[in-house]
Amino acid sequence: MTEKTKPPEQHAGADWAQQVWLWPLEATRLALHGYAQWFADQKPEPSPAPDQEPLAWTTPNAVVLQLPSMRLREFSRGSAGQRPVLVCVPYALHGALIADFAPSHSLVGALQKDGVNRIYVPDWRSATPDMRYLSIDNYLAELNVAIDEIGAPVDLVGLCQGGWLSLVYAARFPGKVRRLVLAGAPVDIATPSELSKMVAALPQPAFEQMVQQGAGVVSGEHMLRFWNPPFSQHDVEAVLQRNLGDGSDEARMLLDRFARWDRATLDLPGTYYLEVTDRVFRRNLIAEGRFVALGRRIDLAEVRVPVFLLAGESDIVVPRDQAFATARLLGTPPAWLERACEPCGHLSLFMGRSALSHSWRQIARWLQADVGDVAGARIRA
Repeated sequence: MTEKTKPPEQHAGADWAQQVWLWPLEATRLALHGYAQWFADQKPEPSPAPDQEPLAWTTPNAVVLQLPSMRLREFSRGSAGQRPVLVCVPYALHGALIADFAPSHSLVGALQKDGVNRIYVPDWRSATPDMRYLSIDNYLAELNVAIDEIGAPVDLVGLCQGGWLSLVYAARFPGKVRRLVLAGAPVDIATPSELSKMVAALPQPAFEQMVQQGAGVVSGEHMLRFWNPPFSQHDVEAVLQRNLGDGSDEARMLLDRFARWDRATLDLPGTYYLEVTDRVFRRNLIAEGRFVALGRRIDLAEVRVPVFLLAGESDIVVPRDQAFATARLLGTPPAWLERACEPCGHLSLFMGRSALSHSWRQIARWLQADVGDVAGARIRA
C-alpha cells in the first residue's frame, strides 16, 4: 500500500469511541486522498470462515414485525395498560444492540428497572443490493407502520441519528407521539461540532464517490477496514464507565463482547446515505424548516409534546450546545422541556453504567409521570 493510499493514523485514547461514529464522513473525507485507489487495490479474498454466532440480546425479547428495513423487537413484561416506548436506535455503523449491550450496560434494562415495561426497538437491517435505493422517506414510512402496529401514541426515544429521525417523525405525525426523548441527537448542525465541520469541508461529489464505489451500498466492513481505528482496554472502559482491569470473567466477557460488537457492522443504502449527508448534515434542512418528509414540509415549531434532551459534556460527535440547541426550535412549552447533561462522551450516553443509572433513571420516571407532575417537578427544581 502506498503512502498516498495508506489508511489514516490510529486515534489514541478514549476519543476513538466517539470518532468511530463519524466514520461515514471521515471515510468520505479520505476519499479525496486516495480511497478510490485503495478500494480498487483490494484483491478479492475468499469468504472468511463464519465468525462467532451473532451476539445474543441481553434482555428477553421477541420479533413482532418484519419489514424490509427492520425487525421490530418487543421487550415487554407486565405491560398491561402502560404506554408503549419505542427506542429509535441510530442507523449507522453498528446495530441496534447499542440499546441492549450487556447487563448493567443496557438502556432497555435501565428503563425496565425503573418501571418502563413495554419497550420496542427497531432492529435496522444491514443494506443489501436490492435496498440501495431506500430513502429517508422509506425509513419514516416503515417506522410509521411499526408504530401503528404497536398502537399510537407512543413515547419515542431517539438515540444519536435515531434522534433526528424521531423528531422528524414527531413533526410529521404529531398525533402519534406522546413524549419525545432526544439523546445525543444532531439536529441543528449550525451549532459547531466535529460532524458539522467535516461535512462543511466536503464537496457533495465525494459522498457520491463513496456510494459509486460500493455499487449503491456504503459498506460498513470496507469502512471499518479502511479507517480501522483500534480500541484499547482504556477506550472500552471509558465507554462503559467501569474498570475492566481486574481480570474477572465479567471484565473479559465485556471486552470480548465489545470487540465483537465493533466488528459487526451495518451497510447503508446509498440513497439514504446521500440524503442524510446532504439534507441533514450539509444543508441543515431540519433545523431551517425546509425538510420535506413524506410529502410534507416539517416545521419543528409544531412539535408541542413534552421533550427531554440528554447530552454528553465531553461529546465531540454531538456537543452539549448542539444537543440543547434543539429546544429553541420546538413549540414545546418551557415547563414541558427537560435537560440533563452527563459527564461523558457520545457512546457512554447509551452504554455507560453511570449514565444509565443516573440520567436514564430520571428519564424513566419522567416517561411515567403525568404531564402536570413533570412541569411541577421542573418548577420546584
